[in-house]
Formats: sequence, C-alpha cells, structure tokens
Amino acid sequence: MAVLSTNVKLYLEANGKVYKTERDSGAFLLRNDRDERGDYIHTWNVDGLAKPTEEQLNALGSQANDLEALNQVYANRQAEYPPIKDLVIALYDSDDKAAIDSKRAEIKLKYPKPVA
Repeated sequence: MAVLSTNVKLYLEANGKVYKTERDSGAFLLRNDRDERGDYIHTWNVDGLAKPTEEQLNALGSQANDLEALNQVYANRQAEYPPIKDLVIALYDSDDKAAIDSKRAEIKLKYPKPVA
C-alpha cells in the first residue's frame, strides 16, 4: 500500500499543481500521531485546490503503488551504479566505457522496471 505522500503527490499533479514536498511548499502538512488514524493530512492550504477526500486518494492507490515500485527500482540501481568520477573517466577510455556499459546493463537486468 502506498504511503500518503505519494497519493498526495499524484492528486496534486492530476489537478495541475506542481508537487513540492511539504517542507518545500508549506501548502500542506502530513502527520502521524501514532494512533489509530495513522497518516493523515493535518493542514491543507493549496491555492485553488480543495483538500482531497479519502476516496479521491484511495482511487490513486494503484497508480501510487506503481510509482513507489518504480522509485524503488531506481534507488536499487543507483546504489549499485559506479560513482560519477568513474563514469567521467570512462568517457575518455573506450575499454573503461565498455566495462561501464556492461555493468549498467547487468544492473538493469538485476532490477527491471515493474510491468504496468
């Protein structure tokens, strides 16, 4: 199940708003008081857009799960890709470039994108 922040991100984007984290935007605040409510929208001050209902957020659940799965793939890949310094050096050495390309292909096979 997707986290609330992902559902909020999709809701904002579906309604023509640019998503910024709650810390960056100041337009909304998500909270969890460690009680039976779990995560919830504490504050909503998004200009020109009503606070989403639970039904509206739940309708985005499948899309949110897909987005989180894709983001996990990207995070896994990034953790195993070579450092940028090695990539820059490989640009000037064809042997290194072939090795980097091979490593990249190996990592992409190890962490494939989820099938939508």
